[in-house]
Amino acid sequence: MNMLISRRAASLGVALALCAGLPHPAAIAQMQSYTIDPSHTFPSFAASHIGISWWRGRFNKSSGKVTLDKQGQAGTVEVQMEAASLDFGHNKMNETVRGPDFFNSEQFPTISYKGKFSRFEADRPVEVTGELTLLGVSKPVVLQIVSFKCVTHNLLKREVCGADVHGQFNRSEFGMTRGIPKPEEAVRLAIQVEAIIDQ
Repeated sequence: MNMLISRRAASLGVALALCAGLPHPAAIAQMQSYTIDPSHTFPSFAASHIGISWWRGRFNKSSGKVTLDKQGQAGTVEVQMEAASLDFGHNKMNETVRGPDFFNSEQFPTISYKGKFSRFEADRPVEVTGELTLLGVSKPVVLQIVSFKCVTHNLLKREVCGADVHGQFNRSEFGMTRGIPKPEEAVRLAIQVEAIIDQ
């Protein structure tokens, strides 16, 4: 009987030793992948119009991916926007800003942003640090996540995460210098985005 108890105790000791080397389940990274839903994403910006008013435009065509580990407080963001889809709601203005003096959409058809979640509050990301590539030039741009929420979509029956994102950059840093210094060169970003978890 004593020998049986001894064997069981030894087996239990080996099992505990093996388990001790494993991370706690809560500590295991849970990186999830999401695809940006272009029909529910609105990359928009505001820029000075000859110094007298602020005009607001958007990109009608965008795509991208997001990865997110809420517990591990990590993740990435990749977004692409088609420069030729830029829309100010004004045909003449669209023609001008898509041209060589501004976005030069024929030579540089894609605007991209790649970054990492750099700050969290609890399990919610609140900041992205990354690089914006515009007119073939890449520069650091920090984005602030004003709101962030994930829910199970009633129709899709899958998790959908949405965010409201703000940022700012100076267009001259990317070589877009027409009209400077008279108009303000800052471009203000305001982006609403929704992304669906990959199956």
